[in-house]
Amino acid sequence: TVLYYWDSFFMVQGLLDESHQKLVEGILEDLLSLYKRFKIIPNGSRTFLMGRSQPPFLSTLIFDVYTTYGKDQKWLAAAMEIAKQEYATVWHGVKKPNERMVYRGLSRYYDINYLHDLAEAESGWDMTPRFNRRALNYLPVDLNALLYKYEMDFARASRILGDRREAAKWEQLAAERKATMDELMWDSLRGLYYDYNYVKEKRSGVASVAAYFPMWAGMVTEKQAAALVKSLRRFENKGGLATTDALPLGQYMPGSMPVQWAFPNGWAPLHFIVVEGLLRYGYHEDARRIAMKWVGNNLDWFNLNGVFLEKYNVVNPDKPPQKGVYPSQTGFGWTNSVFERFCQQFIDKQS
Repeated sequence: TVLYYWDSFFMVQGLLDESHQKLVEGILEDLLSLYKRFKIIPNGSRTFLMGRSQPPFLSTLIFDVYTTYGKDQKWLAAAMEIAKQEYATVWHGVKKPNERMVYRGLSRYYDINYLHDLAEAESGWDMTPRFNRRALNYLPVDLNALLYKYEMDFARASRILGDRREAAKWEQLAAERKATMDELMWDSLRGLYYDYNYVKEKRSGVASVAAYFPMWAGMVTEKQAAALVKSLRRFENKGGLATTDALPLGQYMPGSMPVQWAFPNGWAPLHFIVVEGLLRYGYHEDARRIAMKWVGNNLDWFNLNGVFLEKYNVVNPDKPPQKGVYPSQTGFGWTNSVFERFCQQFIDKQS
């Protein structure tokens, strides 16, 4: 069995209760031990996946375990020390094998083989129109929002551990990252964040729900949050949120690389991020509406076909999702877990 980095985070989200404590703590311990052994949390626990990572959620997972299971300060300090090492070594590396921080303190996705397609695989969005097949040239919104979350989590941990000076240092780094991201990535007219091509020094033209990672991370102002909520209509469909707002032109070209992280597909982890961001800023009805569309889509497919899927067609929910570079998967860890989480939040609490 392969342990995948960001899959593990999302799979835990439906398991944060006493009956699953041993399993959840074991998953986190596996990720921490991977970093200690290899100085990277790899894309997956296989030697051929060691050359890249995946979207970093380690600091968030540490706090999930700390708060859910009442871990002590000694445990928190030890776990956060590993997250700080990962942040500095992997995500702020400036030379091989981790050449990720490349432009004005912001980072990109990367692979040790220095190939665009493999850097795109590190993003988890394999494949997507977001990066125009040039992933090494882009500063992604989601990655840099995740690193903002690390900085704020380090500040929070420092305050818990009684080090206010250290906390202030991390808060300053987070504020600087937000200012740079707002300058390069925020489009106030469209009410969305866009990935930034630092080679051409211009924003991507692809609107995607990666724009909502800053909201999930608590990075946006109330005004930005309101604009992002207004922009949801670009992605919202009958069966939930499409990953991008329109079918990529490349899909029409013979022999083109199939892109599954795009319209008309929707994905459980992205629904989780958007819904949590909406809840964080008080948009409870919007969160509920989107969560219930997604849960309904999952249930309808299950009732017809007897399986949960890795991804879904949110535009025509009775049709299969757009294929990717590998066969469509059933199962599926993060779909099951986010389904469970949404049921806990929006159905169990109502009954």
